Amino acid sequence: MRIRLLAALTGLAAGLLAPAAAQADDTATPFIIGGSTVSSAPWAAAVFSNGSFTCSGTIISANYVLTARHCISGTMSVRVGSVNRTSGGTTSAVSATSTRYDLALMRLSTPISTTYMALSSAYPPVGSTNSIYGWGMTCYSGCDASTTLKTASVQVTSTNQTDAYGGRAIGSTRINGNAWRGDSGGPQVYNNAQVGVASTADGSSRQYYGSVAYNRSWITSVAGV
Repeated sequence: MRIRLLAALTGLAAGLLAPAAAQADDTATPFIIGGSTVSSAPWAAAVFSNGSFTCSGTIISANYVLTARHCISGTMSVRVGSVNRTSGGTTSAVSATSTRYDLALMRLSTPISTTYMALSSAYPPVGSTNSIYGWGMTCYSGCDASTTLKTASVQVTSTNQTDAYGGRAIGSTRINGNAWRGDSGGPQVYNNAQVGVASTADGSSRQYYGSVAYNRSWITSVAGV
């Protein structure tokens, strides 16, 4: 069962379509189950809808945060640069959004200066070990989203899967953790560059991340990076 990375948690946009996007279609957002916590991530962006945490994301330039389309609902805002989604870092409202397949670019009302996430123009090799990041749930059910950013290692099984909105996606299986609700919109990273955006997951082993390489020209056309 696939999960759209929407926050299906209380107050979370059902993250990984499950199935993880907002509670609208009852599919849940992914969160990282297993893995470990992160001590520093200046590029990390916690995504909020109407003031409530809903998804994960990355800041890719002073003016833009990259997340999942299924995370966009209501009045959006972000907290950037803190591994704690409830405090620290820098906050900004979102003035506009652009979407393509299950990717979304949020234009910030206030530019933020930090270390931005690098974006890949290539697919990660099948069989390679990648890292995923997010504030999603830390168990399959009955627990909240993590307050501290988490990471886990996954192994790429395919670069020709489909995200929640029909775009090309990267498939992977868990090594020491997997994505779940609340991880929606968070990054998959290979060789220090983002290759994917969390879209769907089954909550136990498999996850599908919208391909950055597939959408690279669109990202550049909107965000200029």
